[in-house]
Amino acid sequence: MPAHNNNIKLHMKRLGRFLFIISLLLCISATKGWAQDNTKAQPDSTELRLKEIYTKREVMIPMRDGVKLYTAVYGPKDNSKQHPILMHRSPYSCPPYGEGFDRHFKTNLKNYIEHRYIIVFQDVRGRHKSEGRFVQVRPLNKNKKGKKDKKNIDEATDTYDTIEWLLHNTHNNGNVGTWGISYDGFYATMTASSNHPALKAVSPQAPVTDWFRGDDRHHNGAFTLLQTTNFLPRLEGRHMGKGIMNGIVKNDVYTDFLALGTFKDVDDLVRDTTETLWNDIKNHPNFDEFWKERDARTSCYNLKPAMLVVGGLYDSEDCYGAWNLYKAIKEQSPETDLYLAFGPWWHGAWTVRDFQGFGNVYFGKSTSAYYMDEIEYPFFRYFLEGEGEKPINKVNVFHTGENAWKTSDAWPAQDMMPTPYYIHADGSVSTELPTEQESYTEYVSDMSRPVPYTATPTTYRTKEFMVDDQRFATSHPDVITFMTEPLKDSLTLAGPIEVELMAAIGSTDADSMVKVIDVYPERFEYSQEARNYLKSNYPMSGYQQMVRGELFRGRFREGFDNPLPFQPDEITPVNYTLYDVAHTFLPGHRLMIQIQSSWFPIIDRNPQKFIDTYHCTIEDFVMKQSIKIFHQQGAASRVVLPVVKR
Repeated sequence: MPAHNNNIKLHMKRLGRFLFIISLLLCISATKGWAQDNTKAQPDSTELRLKEIYTKREVMIPMRDGVKLYTAVYGPKDNSKQHPILMHRSPYSCPPYGEGFDRHFKTNLKNYIEHRYIIVFQDVRGRHKSEGRFVQVRPLNKNKKGKKDKKNIDEATDTYDTIEWLLHNTHNNGNVGTWGISYDGFYATMTASSNHPALKAVSPQAPVTDWFRGDDRHHNGAFTLLQTTNFLPRLEGRHMGKGIMNGIVKNDVYTDFLALGTFKDVDDLVRDTTETLWNDIKNHPNFDEFWKERDARTSCYNLKPAMLVVGGLYDSEDCYGAWNLYKAIKEQSPETDLYLAFGPWWHGAWTVRDFQGFGNVYFGKSTSAYYMDEIEYPFFRYFLEGEGEKPINKVNVFHTGENAWKTSDAWPAQDMMPTPYYIHADGSVSTELPTEQESYTEYVSDMSRPVPYTATPTTYRTKEFMVDDQRFATSHPDVITFMTEPLKDSLTLAGPIEVELMAAIGSTDADSMVKVIDVYPERFEYSQEARNYLKSNYPMSGYQQMVRGELFRGRFREGFDNPLPFQPDEITPVNYTLYDVAHTFLPGHRLMIQIQSSWFPIIDRNPQKFIDTYHCTIEDFVMKQSIKIFHQQGAASRVVLPVVKR
C-alpha cells in the first residue's frame, strides 16, 4: 500500500510538472501572439510623426441629390494659417478606414505634408463606403442645369459639391487642387470640368481617357485580353475581389490563354448576367455611342483650372490617355494654363522617388525625384499656395537614349519634322523611296502559335515588356525585320509615329503590329553603377530595345466606327498612329522596324476573318494566312518618324 501511494505521488508530481510546462508554453505563446498582434497594429515611425501634425476625420459629404460620399479629411493641427486643399477621388477605396493614414502619405505626398496641405481622399459614388450607384467611366452629363439641378449628376457635380463642403468645413485658404493616377486620373479630368471657382489646379496622371482607341481595355480597337481579364472581373460582378486569373493560369499566361481559346471561352468563366463593363465590351465591339460618350476628351472644353498632364513613356496601360488628353485640352480649351510632363516611367513610376531605370534599361538619374520636386510641387505651390514663380516651361519631357530632360513651349516641338523611313526588299530602312516595280516581303501569320509579347514565361503581364530585348521576336517566323546601318549622327524623335503599310492578306481580317526598335552597338556595356542599380548583368551588346510598339486591328482602317473586311490578296493601305515617343538614337546605334500580326496574350488573337471576335469560337478561325508587306513603286510601306532637326 505505501509503495502504491508512492507511485501515485510520483505520477501526480510528474503530471503537475507537465501541466505547468504546458501552461507556461501557452502563456508564452499567447504573450508572443499578443505582442505580434500589437506590433502589427502599431503605426510605424512615419505614421506616428504624421499623427503629431495631422488629424484625420471621416465624414459622409452630402451631394445635391442626397447621396453621401465617404471622405477622409486629413487636416494639419497647426491652424496658425489657412491651408490649401489637395483632393484625390478614387473607385479603388481610401484605406485604411478608421485610424491610420493613406499609403500616399508615405510616397508621393512628402512635399505637401511638409507644407501642411489639407489632404482629402474620397470614395467615388457607389464604391466602398460611399452611397449611390457606381458607373464605369461615368460620362459627363451635358443636361445639367446648374447647382439647383438635383437629378442630372456626374463626377463633375460630385466634385463641385465636395469642394463646397470642404470650403466650409476645413481651415483652408480657398484654393483647391486635385490629382489622380490611372482610373483616378479619369476622375481628376472630370474634376477639372466642374469648374468650381475654388478649383485652381488639376493633375490627371496617366489618365484613363479613351477605353476603345488606346487605354487599358482596347488598343486600336483590339481587346487587351490579359490585362482586362485580370482587372474587370475583380472590380465588379460575381467575381468581385477575386477575379478569375487563378482559374486560368497554371503554368504561364501564354500557354494557358492559348489553351483556353477565345474571348468566348473566357466569357464562359466570367459568366456575369449583371450590368458590367465586361458585358458592355462584348456588346459594343465597335466605336459606337457607348464608347464615344465615355471618351473623357468630350469634357475638355473651357477648363478654368491650370492643368498638369503627366504620363510615362513606357506605360503599358494609359500612355495613350496622357498624350491625347493633353492634345485635346490644347485644342479645345486654348485659354487653359496647360502643362505636360513625361518621363521614362512605367504606370505610376513617377511616385517612386529613387527611380533610375527598369528592366534592362538604365536612365542615369532619379527622374522621379526631379519630377516631384522640380515640376509637380512647383505647379501646385504656385496655383494653390500663391508662392514661388509661375512655371516657365510648359512642356517637360525626358528624352531616353540621351537620358536628359528637355523643355519646350508645346508638344510636339516646332522643330519636329515628320520624316518618312521606308522599308526595302534587302531588309534595310532608309529615307529613300523603293525603286522596285514589284516587291514584297511575305510571312505566314499563324494563330496556333501567335507571336508572344515577351521571351520570358510569366504568370502575369510584366511592366518591363515595354523596353524588352526584341531579339526573341526577330527569330520568330511570324516577324519580319528591317534595319538601318549604324547611325553616324544622333537621331532624335519627339512626337507621334505614323505607320503607313501597304499590305495584302489571304483572308478578310488581320492585325498589324509595328515596333520601332533601338539596336545597341556590339560590345556595348553599362557602367558598374548602372548594373548595380538594375541588379543585372544582362548582355547589352546588340540589345534590341523597343522604343514604341503597338497593334492595330485592320478592320478599323477606315474608322473605328466603320469596320470593313479586307478583299483577299488585294493591296490595301493600313495606316495608324503609334503613341508619341521622346527618344534619341545615339551614333553607332541602329534603327530597326519589326512587323508582325499578333502580340499574345497582351492582345487577343484575331480570328483572321471578318467576324464578331467576342462571340466566335476557335473553329471559326482562319488559323494560318499569308500576309504580304509591299515595298515597291506605288505601294511603299513606311513609318513617318517625328525627327527633330537640330
